[in-house]
Amino acid sequence: MTSAVRPHAAHDQTNLPHVLRRAGQLGLLQAAAVLVFSLISRVLDGAPELVLRSVIVLSGVAATTLLPGLWTRARTVEGIAGAAGIGLGAAALFTVVDAIVLQPIGTYTNRWLAIGGGSNWWYLPVWWMVGTFLPWMGAYALANQTAKSGAPSPVGVLVTSLVLAAIFGAVAVAIGFPGASLGLGTFSVAFLPAIALTVLVTGVGVKRG
Repeated sequence: MTSAVRPHAAHDQTNLPHVLRRAGQLGLLQAAAVLVFSLISRVLDGAPELVLRSVIVLSGVAATTLLPGLWTRARTVEGIAGAAGIGLGAAALFTVVDAIVLQPIGTYTNRWLAIGGGSNWWYLPVWWMVGTFLPWMGAYALANQTAKSGAPSPVGVLVTSLVLAAIFGAVAVAIGFPGASLGLGTFSVAFLPAIALTVLVTGVGVKRG
């Protein structure tokens, strides 16, 4: 994942060892977050459970969306693609950890099993798609910011995306969208179109060469 011509040596860090190393770090971080989320669901109840689970979800979404683009220092399609590659590699590692560790120790609840009709494998294709999409969009938004101001603003990307996700989620509940409710599930799904719209928002005013 290297390019023959690189606009600036400090940006678009996409050499393969770097991408693989960062993918490993992100994949292990995701696996740890899933495990902690499961433990919290089992030992807590009520408001404390909701607060801590929300913190885990927000932290996991933020890390998956922003870290790959920051690690590659995305500025052009090279760095954006590298960030997506980190996300894809992280999803692959998570699959291995999930199969060897998380599923055998009973991480997932019976409800999670029931969603897949008795199988835990239903969510892995979704994980691969989302785990690649979020870093791709996050890196794109960071690259847009860098093109406009010379530096990325991960806080700006995250806040914009969270606000848009809250709006999308509220609208989905208000219009009675199937399955929508005021909860983490709806918010998590709403974050997907929100980060895509954030890319469009941050891209306003960017000069395309």
